[in-house]
Amino acid sequence: MNDQLFCKLTDRALLRISGDDAGKFLQGIVTCNVETLEIGQTSFGALLSPQGKILFDFFIIRSTNSLIIDVDASVAEGLVQRLTFYRLRAAVDIAPMDERTHVFAVFGGDGDPTRIVADGIVVTDPRLPAMGARAYILRAPESGKLVSLDEWQQHRIRLGMPVGGIDYAFGDAFPHEALMDQFKGVDFAKGCYVGQEVVSRMQHRGTARKRLIQVTGKGDLPIQGTDILADGKSCGNITSTAGTVGIANIRLDQAAKAIRSGGRFLAGTELVDLKIQDWCNFTWPDEQAA
Repeated sequence: MNDQLFCKLTDRALLRISGDDAGKFLQGIVTCNVETLEIGQTSFGALLSPQGKILFDFFIIRSTNSLIIDVDASVAEGLVQRLTFYRLRAAVDIAPMDERTHVFAVFGGDGDPTRIVADGIVVTDPRLPAMGARAYILRAPESGKLVSLDEWQQHRIRLGMPVGGIDYAFGDAFPHEALMDQFKGVDFAKGCYVGQEVVSRMQHRGTARKRLIQVTGKGDLPIQGTDILADGKSCGNITSTAGTVGIANIRLDQAAKAIRSGGRFLAGTELVDLKIQDWCNFTWPDEQAA
């Protein structure tokens, strides 16, 4: 396993959801399917506003006696408050996990990252196999190589994987805009959850007007927030960069119109190309749809 890279994700927090009603409770409010998780399995999902926008996104892992939520540390307290609000009289306990357990991203190499010999849980990233795995352990094994958070960010940006709090603001994006419909962050076959009607309507009508897609340039891309111009008019902005590759929040109709007309895209003074990620199953809207 010495070919595996380990990154300690110091920007994550862990919550434990336990009690007789824990699974049923989460199943009724989050976008992913919790009831189908077996011990040691994980899913990625979100808790939405009633208007269908992402308030929190997270991984949910089923352990032996509880469910574990892996969430952005900056919003963990807010998530506890929101879960407590929805709990009502359910037999559910919501508490931070033991701080000795840490979240590691495991990626790179040819081995199976889930075969790490360590105390804790190691699960394949449910969003995309190429992302690697997530390990909930006390420390990285001695055989692993520790890398910086910046190197982990470069890995996920090169794959075109957006994350909340960086590529989109919590409370400001729909799941489709954050590509959650593309990597199974939303289970469209499960029962009701908060914001379901809006999300289902976007799915069935195909009304996602914005998406987070890849942007590339010949040189290093400009900073986050830089507008991307299509024939002189803004069609979106850069949200993450890793050298010549980045992620951008793009109005699909405007970008598609420029592509059809042979137009150019500029980010600052840099000539760039827009490309829908290979793992996505949507395409640029045609002229009639746009």
